[in-house]
Amino acid sequence: MRDVYLVGAGQSDFGAFPQETYRSLFAAAYEDALDSVAGDLGAADVDEAFVGNLGVGGRQIGLAGPAVTEHVGLDGTPTTRIENACAAGGSAIRHGVQAIRSGMADVVLAGGVEVMTDLSGDVTRYWLGVSGETEWERLSGTTFAGVYAQMASAHMAEHGTTREQLSHVAVKNHRHGSMNPHAQLGFECSLEDAENAPVVADPLTLYHCCPTTDGAAVAFLASEDVVDEFADHRVRVAGSGAGTAPVGLFERDTYTSIPASRDAAEMAYEEAGVGPGDLDFAEVHDCFAIAELLAYGDLGFCDPGEAGEFVASGATELDGDVAVNTSGGLKSKGHPIGATGVGQAVEAFEQLTGHAGDRQVEGARYGLAHNVGGSGGAATVHIFERDDGGVST
Repeated sequence: MRDVYLVGAGQSDFGAFPQETYRSLFAAAYEDALDSVAGDLGAADVDEAFVGNLGVGGRQIGLAGPAVTEHVGLDGTPTTRIENACAAGGSAIRHGVQAIRSGMADVVLAGGVEVMTDLSGDVTRYWLGVSGETEWERLSGTTFAGVYAQMASAHMAEHGTTREQLSHVAVKNHRHGSMNPHAQLGFECSLEDAENAPVVADPLTLYHCCPTTDGAAVAFLASEDVVDEFADHRVRVAGSGAGTAPVGLFERDTYTSIPASRDAAEMAYEEAGVGPGDLDFAEVHDCFAIAELLAYGDLGFCDPGEAGEFVASGATELDGDVAVNTSGGLKSKGHPIGATGVGQAVEAFEQLTGHAGDRQVEGARYGLAHNVGGSGGAATVHIFERDDGGVST
């Protein structure tokens, strides 16, 4: 199989933008990604495109991919919309990797876009709900937050995790997000803020939940045969993994782990020839604070029962054992569903090319991106490597 490289990545601002459309947001991300490419990459170079999109509100279901690529001048480029709930963006990257490895393409656009903030609360809850088990969980009245609240309660009962430890996730990610100019909630918060915020679904408070978001992200992938035309510093996709599990929480053997994440991580680690201890940073799917704690165990950062202590110890800060969610994560940066997984790759590209500003992880060589669909029905994990000597920060 041919090696695949990340040669450019960019995003729009994440937030609430009533004046924007899914086309204009995608165009902003596309231009930002083009600006990050060292060589002269044009529309004629792009062999194929994959665009993650849930279609919140019913926007262009089925043809959102061609609609946005045509808008940026890629009219005629084979384009496929990828719908895999909240893992759509990571799945778009995986499809791009597979297209290049197979020899069918040399340059692929992997992107994502979502508009979520112009809908009523009831409609938004519906569209979030279709990311999970609709026939039983949703029809019985369970919300997306409610499902993760069940996971949090189970984690507390099984491992002694506390609400304060959940709050440490929020505090850390807001601190990182305050240094990210693209973040939707780019401000710091305190433990007291997180602890005393209104309860959304017990034990989760408002600060334990990510926002709904408008935004887009774009990544350019290139084969080993053409990478030198577009990159000064090589960022290799060292490993790509994916997994699935029963969509309904009630169908699983555990509430305190996401098996799809474990399977995807095992696949990516094996392919990359590295383990959790080799990582310098990781972007993990923290739609709710408990999701980040689950990820620590599933990705091998610590024993599952030690996840709460792990975050409280500072091990996931910028200068910790493995810096987690340096972008601010979904919690602070935002969660435009179809774009989230690609946004994680944007952060990996910036970290591994030394362009992450105040949130730069010193000497970063390996980074991981972990994207979960719904409450764990699907997951992708990608490992990115700076393999050319890169930059010294």
